[in-house]
Amino acid sequence: MANIPPPYPAPSGLMKGKTMIITAAAGSGIGGALARRAAEEGATLLLSDTHERRLGETADAIAAEGHARPATQLCDVTQEDQVQALIAAGIERLGRIDVLVNNAGLGGAASVIEMTDDQWSRVIDVTLTSVFRMTRAVLPHMYERRAGVIVNNASVLGWRAQKLQSHYAAAKAGVMAFTRCSAVEAAEHGVRINAVSPSLAMHASLGKVTPPGLLEELTSREAFGRYAEPWEVANVMLFLASDLSSYMTGEVLSVSSQQA
Repeated sequence: MANIPPPYPAPSGLMKGKTMIITAAAGSGIGGALARRAAEEGATLLLSDTHERRLGETADAIAAEGHARPATQLCDVTQEDQVQALIAAGIERLGRIDVLVNNAGLGGAASVIEMTDDQWSRVIDVTLTSVFRMTRAVLPHMYERRAGVIVNNASVLGWRAQKLQSHYAAAKAGVMAFTRCSAVEAAEHGVRINAVSPSLAMHASLGKVTPPGLLEELTSREAFGRYAEPWEVANVMLFLASDLSSYMTGEVLSVSSQQA
């Protein structure tokens, strides 16, 4: 049936020999799923997050599955000094940075007339400005090597309207635009920058920040009659991170089954 997820993918060595930094990699969301899939596909990882305990648990879970335990580093992507420290740690601990995945984001629900400046600014800072900070920090290293890939996590809300989401949607639309423009600059230096745009990927903490009934409503709009598993979004991110997408840059791939 369409509403049953497909089997979990068997590893194929897609990222063998590649190094990767993933932001917001702790827990059960897309970042955690990507960390697990990247490890399964052979990548050497540096995982970052602001949640020390959950970051350690994610790394431990990957090691328990028989993979090398990823390196970890705390990083608040709204703080420039911590961003620079993360990139420096990646170069030192991984030897080089082949792939950066900008996964950090912050949601929430608020109407325009009730939203405070602080609510607006916090979502923009975590979700959009962090992508700029991380990209700015890593590009000199990638430019010097004339190689590298950046994958950004956007959202279908960058294209589509949903009430109470003006701050988040504006941030994700900004991620899309930043992806396109920065990719044109980076292409001159052999670096690719792309993004994914998920619709609805279910994980444990999503229900905590979503108004009652909304997840059920959004799920009903999906053509497959179900939400995405986080690893299904991670699969597309790995495709963009891999050599299979070598001729793609400045693109935003929708990971969605939403009906028009």
